[in-house]
Amino acid sequence: FALARSFADIGDIVRGRDLYLGNRKKKKNKTETERDQSENKLKEIFAKIHSEVTKGGKKSADAQKRYKKDEDDGGDFFQLREDWWDANRSTIWEAITCDAPGDASYFRPTCIDEQGGAQAKNKCRCPNGNNQVPTYFDYVPQFLRWFDEWA
Repeated sequence: FALARSFADIGDIVRGRDLYLGNRKKKKNKTETERDQSENKLKEIFAKIHSEVTKGGKKSADAQKRYKKDEDDGGDFFQLREDWWDANRSTIWEAITCDAPGDASYFRPTCIDEQGGAQAKNKCRCPNGNNQVPTYFDYVPQFLRWFDEWA
């Protein structure tokens, strides 16, 4: 269960949706927090990705159209970040669970199989081998996850 929550938190950070604002003392002193530093670094990374996907060729014309709002919104690249997360979430899940105990399993049967649903076992991975992520917590708003966790 903790792996799924960590996975969802990483998704929020990558997509720029993290509600945690950082150290209050640093905010009060107008000092850049660690959260601010990581957000600025992510903006730099996604600016480079944006530059790569929007230059040259037919696909780049589609990308330019899709990510036009990202340019206009001051370089936060929210759409690109969302698309990157969707494209890479299974790899992130695999990385998070690579060192999980062999008998680790997800608490609900969320894997798709011939019978409709199976539980993710063996390092919290679905048994069908297609690297399906067994959790959708990363699509639940962070404040609702916090409410569920702390209530």
